[in-house]
Amino acid sequence: MATEFDTGLPSVRQIQILLREKNAVELKLLTGDVFNGVIVWQDAHAICLSVDGQTVITMRTAIAYVKVAN
Repeated sequence: MATEFDTGLPSVRQIQILLREKNAVELKLLTGDVFNGVIVWQDAHAICLSVDGQTVITMRTAIAYVKVAN
């Protein structure tokens, strides 16, 4: 895994758009757990969500998908 945050990657840019626009997202982990919330920040290794007022930090390697919540 890269140690630097590569803002040139489409996935990083898309997450940044969701963060900036404060879109509600559904984030599913490889374990099957699903979180619905708003992205607070991202770095090279993790994405932080605000879920019902609680902070959830998820390692990128554990994420199955992120999509805009309906």
